[in-house]
Amino acid sequence: MNTTSRPFPIPVIAQTPGGLPVDDGLEYLSMPRGMDTYQPPSLPEPEELAGHDGARQALHAVLAALRQAAAGEAAAPVSLQGLSADDLALIHQVLGEGEVSAQVLAAPGDLSRPGVLQVQESVFAGVWRVIGDRGDGTLIDHVEAGPIPALLISAAREDARLAPAAMPLPAEASNAQAVLVELAEHRQHWRAGRPAEVVNLSLLPLSALDIGLMDAQIGTGRVLILSRGYGNCRITNACVPNTWRVVYYNSQDTVILNSVEVCAIPEVACAAPEDLQDSVERLAEVLEWVDGAGA
Repeated sequence: MNTTSRPFPIPVIAQTPGGLPVDDGLEYLSMPRGMDTYQPPSLPEPEELAGHDGARQALHAVLAALRQAAAGEAAAPVSLQGLSADDLALIHQVLGEGEVSAQVLAAPGDLSRPGVLQVQESVFAGVWRVIGDRGDGTLIDHVEAGPIPALLISAAREDARLAPAAMPLPAEASNAQAVLVELAEHRQHWRAGRPAEVVNLSLLPLSALDIGLMDAQIGTGRVLILSRGYGNCRITNACVPNTWRVVYYNSQDTVILNSVEVCAIPEVACAAPEDLQDSVERLAEVLEWVDGAGA
């Protein structure tokens, strides 16, 4: 995700037998021109660290959880509740904000869950700040280490129980019907641990009517993920099991790739194992400086 570029469709330019490109006047979509990379956090001055043992202890707990996640183990979230506003500000300054953010909306019409869960990846890939309402009146404020926060996957699974009722499609939407059948087959055969099954809608002759009817059939869930690792990527879950809409945009916010993925969660949103290892080393270096400066 964060350090590994993703494949994008590349325009094909026709050539003459001699190898020279043919100028046929076609205009191609511009591709993303930049990639977000790791930027060290802006660390506080040494005097600002004095008296903030709570923040330092929480950051060391985050590093311990990150080491567990990098080793492939499940790591418990590190709660930030009870810390002072100054401690929280210091933690936010050290962790910074990375390239992936997400939110989980309340279910439509569910007045018992008025809040929204917010997720922000730190500059250390695989370290996530999670803030919001659990839905039972209690608040969440913790840091989670791992490929992706568990609540995003659990919310998508909850949405999958609310699949829209099947409805007959008009004859002019035959292409949408073919895509829906293919997705249903992928959902039937896909199993956890397997690569995602991807249907590239950009390569199919789908009309606006086709897309609208397809969206109505699979529904739109409460999970929204935005990734800025290479251009911009918007990910939303569907209201059918293990199904996600994944749309890439270039720097002019023009769609360059529109797809549906059948998987637990799209890989582009997740921190890769090598990202987690890199984050362990980087966060350990930062905390070594923090400990020395605050001594």
